[in-house]
Amino acid sequence: MLQESKFWSSGNWHVRTGQAEEFVERWQEFLTWTKENNDGFLGARLIRNLGSPDSFVSFAAWQDLASMRAWQNSPEFTKRLGACRALCEDMQSGGYELAAAV
Repeated sequence: MLQESKFWSSGNWHVRTGQAEEFVERWQEFLTWTKENNDGFLGARLIRNLGSPDSFVSFAAWQDLASMRAWQNSPEFTKRLGACRALCEDMQSGGYELAAAV
């Protein structure tokens, strides 16, 4: 389980048929780069919908909002996110703040 965090980034990905395995590889490359180059990154997960294997949800935990924003504003972020998005029919993303935990 990821460390407790107050700030999260998340994406909903609908990958083109036949592209799922390549998408997973690109996502792993993207988040490996994130881990190696961004202070404040706590970890990430990519989960696959069992009923729709081309649909994924990703989430990443951040130590603070400033770290998450710095990552999102870097030129390398745009390039690496774009490589993942290129395999998708649709992708929605955002930054989030913890509202409640159980």
